Amino acid sequence: MSHPYRQQPDRAFWKRTVSPYHPMDVGGWYEKRFSFADRAVATAGSCFAQHIGRNLRKFEFNYLDTEPAPRGLPEDKRLDYGYEMYSARYGNVYTSRQLLQLFQRAFGTFTPKEDYWERGEGVVDPFRPTIEPAPFSSVEELRVQRKIHLESVAELFRSADIFVFTLGLTEAWLSREDGAAFPLCPGTAGGVYDPDAYAFHNLSVADVIEDMQGFIDLARGVNPDLRFFLTVSPVPLMATATDAQVAVATTYSKSVLRAAAGELYQRHDFVDYFPSYEIITSPFMKGYFFEQDGREVSPHGVAHVMDVFFSQHEVPAGTEAARRVAQGVRNPAPQILPEISEAERQERVRCDEELLNSFKDDEA
Repeated sequence: MSHPYRQQPDRAFWKRTVSPYHPMDVGGWYEKRFSFADRAVATAGSCFAQHIGRNLRKFEFNYLDTEPAPRGLPEDKRLDYGYEMYSARYGNVYTSRQLLQLFQRAFGTFTPKEDYWERGEGVVDPFRPTIEPAPFSSVEELRVQRKIHLESVAELFRSADIFVFTLGLTEAWLSREDGAAFPLCPGTAGGVYDPDAYAFHNLSVADVIEDMQGFIDLARGVNPDLRFFLTVSPVPLMATATDAQVAVATTYSKSVLRAAAGELYQRHDFVDYFPSYEIITSPFMKGYFFEQDGREVSPHGVAHVMDVFFSQHEVPAGTEAARRVAQGVRNPAPQILPEISEAERQERVRCDEELLNSFKDDEA
């Protein structure tokens, strides 16, 4: 008897793809839809996206940085000021709503009513409140820096060939006045929380698809050949504003984001999906790639994810990784992130969401 399953490859069957193998030897994770070779690549998203950008830089891909650090800023201080985290200085972009509005703000089609938040003796940008270690001294200084930043974001979208975005969260804090989406709850990194001014909204699958489709349409309106490379962050929520237990809230959030990414992949041949989420969190991985806190992804996990990436996207010729591959070393990625100290680990990824945990710790 003939039926569709008889024509499926081995990777379509659990018994042939997963059961016979050690988790590290499971293959068939991903086949690229388009190449990164000779294309300008930009990154944004939640904290996990920083790993992708860092490895693209390390292996000398054509990585865009339209808002580079000033010459006088020491290398070990750049992350403190939001440089080299992503392709522009927007900090972590956790939600689809943030991404859509970032594009709209960069091209002047949306100007939020909320201009600044007070913090201490200065002010911070509500849309990147932790981008510098200390507040701006004045609203005027903030506005000058914001203008430079948004011009850099506009240049990024005009110049990129591939835009990498890691979907991180569904939980969003919005202005009741104009719907502006903030990366953090007002009052945590600046401003004052007012329930009459701000609303919590947990994005649905329909919300995320609508936001992302709107963003894609706008971005390709200014850059018709732009392609999109989507991932879902495997990092669980640090805290939830819902009534659910945090692990339950995490499952909702990641399920929504994964479903939305899958729908966008099915709709458009210029959208690729890379399964970093599945590689880290699949049950047969038995939590191997998480640190003891069950949340942070270990260097080995990041290396394995990038190993899968590099198995499809060859590193540019002339790099050390390319020489290793030419010498018969199958995967360069295990050398990407060696064992590091706790201090170095804290420096490696900047994650605003960590602030949410500290507030509860303060109450204990």
